[in-house]
Amino acid sequence: MEKKPRIFTTPFASVYPLYIQKAARKGRTKEEVDEIIHWLTGYGGEQLQLAIDAGIDLETFFAQAPQMNPNAVLIEGVVCGVRVEDVADPLMQKIRYLDKLIDELAKGKKMASILRR
Repeated sequence: MEKKPRIFTTPFASVYPLYIQKAARKGRTKEEVDEIIHWLTGYGGEQLQLAIDAGIDLETFFAQAPQMNPNAVLIEGVVCGVRVEDVADPLMQKIRYLDKLIDELAKGKKMASILRR
């Protein structure tokens, strides 16, 4: 049996502040990070905070996502040297999608572009 990548068992609560820090370094806000997470996963406000407080891992976070955005398939490009549209594992692809969206936010893209509007 293949061992799960460590990122799958990483608590969402431990990566969430990193997303906020990355955005803040470039003058973006926690609210914008939350908007991206809500757009991608359906987690908003209280639901997002409950997921953080519960200490669920990334695998559970995405498995229990209220509503994965059907437009997530429009997310393309490279993050951490990996082309997100070519990631074979569905969970790893969702994690990379979120990484890519936060990366775009930190690079100064407009929210309408990030959210594929």
